[in-house]
Amino acid sequence: MASRVASFAAIQGEFDAYLGDIGYATMTTVDAKGRPRARVLIAVWETVDARPVGWLATYKTPVKAAHLAGNPHATFSYWSPRQNAVAIDTVAEWVEDHEAKQHVWELYRNGSPDRVGYDLGRYWRRGVTDPELHVLRLTPWRIQVIRGTDLRSRIWRADGIG
Repeated sequence: MASRVASFAAIQGEFDAYLGDIGYATMTTVDAKGRPRARVLIAVWETVDARPVGWLATYKTPVKAAHLAGNPHATFSYWSPRQNAVAIDTVAEWVEDHEAKQHVWELYRNGSPDRVGYDLGRYWRRGVTDPELHVLRLTPWRIQVIRGTDLRSRIWRADGIG
């Protein structure tokens, strides 16, 4: 049985540890007919004003762009063979400003607080100004953290989002 927590701080330790251990997420969006599409990727997460914020450096593919234009909700699922899991329900929005892209570039380069990241220059050779580099801001409205040893499940929900 899942229990609810009042603040993100109550689950942040496990959240950061599990994401740092797992690294890759499955991102799921839906098309205009409500059919899901999943892809595996690496998002980075930070805490701003006591709330989680995610970022995804990505290509703006026609499928991903169409899905998010029709429904900006996306779920990010993390799972380890130890049965530790995190499900993050978000509202995703494209961010175009240079400052945000620079911030995300640095989060990936230096490893975000969950210690996940890599050199984006491997994919966007022209750096942060590469026209193929796009950034999604991920605003979570619900996060569920499941500890595999006893399947303890805790859920945080944001007020007014989702």
